[in-house]
Amino acid sequence: MTELPILPFDLQEEGLFEPIKMADEEKNKVVRPSLTYWQSAWIKLRQNKVATVGLIILIIYVLTAIFAPLLSPHSYSTNNAQALNQPPSAQHWFGTDTAGRDLWTRNWMGARVSLAIGLIVVSINMLIGALLGGIAGYFGGRVDMVIMRIIDVLYGIPVIIIAILLMTVLSKGIIPLIAAMVVVGWVGNARLVRGQVLQLKNSEFVLAAKTLGAGHARIIFRHMFPNINGIIITQMTMAIPLAIFLEAFLSYIGLGVQAPGCSWGSLAKAATDVYRIYPYQLLIPAFFICTTMLSLNMLGDGLRDALDPKMRTKTN
Repeated sequence: MTELPILPFDLQEEGLFEPIKMADEEKNKVVRPSLTYWQSAWIKLRQNKVATVGLIILIIYVLTAIFAPLLSPHSYSTNNAQALNQPPSAQHWFGTDTAGRDLWTRNWMGARVSLAIGLIVVSINMLIGALLGGIAGYFGGRVDMVIMRIIDVLYGIPVIIIAILLMTVLSKGIIPLIAAMVVVGWVGNARLVRGQVLQLKNSEFVLAAKTLGAGHARIIFRHMFPNINGIIITQMTMAIPLAIFLEAFLSYIGLGVQAPGCSWGSLAKAATDVYRIYPYQLLIPAFFICTTMLSLNMLGDGLRDALDPKMRTKTN
């Protein structure tokens, strides 16, 4: 075995290198500030230009949906026989519909309804899915078998078919629409959370919590869920476009929001009868539906990269 050569110690005397002289304060100075998990995720999200564009578009839509109907001089529900099917103008920025109602106001009122329904439905679905999926994955055994068999049965039935059947039985409106979308919408979330809990249930911090006498509820909600909240938030962001699309579809076929109320789907439905003559009445709500779904998907991709530690390690 050959020995490594010993470097001479007189290099400093020959002037080949010079040690850096630093004060004690500079040596102990923190080069990089300590960041929390959420601060680091926010910095990573801001570095993603595509996700930032999606977030900005969503903020603009939400703020406009809140304030535009309040500041508009036109009512979204009052018919005006003297302003039927007017094209976009300085008085009516998006024109008017077949009843003379201002489409600028109605589109942003529809944005309120569509965005609110999407957020409420996804929040309820995630709450139910996380609860049942966490219980099934943590306890296992018969509890897991019963919950998963119910999920398998519901998972095999298309969501749209169940929603249509329930809407035909229930009265039309926002509340029945939300109920129909929640009935089976939690199934995918439950399977996702169950898989994550199965990976964490045998981890060291879970065994330590059990050793210290922590109860099942505390272990699930205080130890496991905080470790998968990034995946849950990303899943919620990716599920909101699907909820908005389902609401638009149900409203489009006449099972959703009823006049004089409005959503983007009901506005598109009302415009289909006259879209050959007045195409702007259909193109405007269709544009908002498409751009909202695209923005949410871009933001969801960015949140996945920012909140998942493995993805952040790969991209750094």
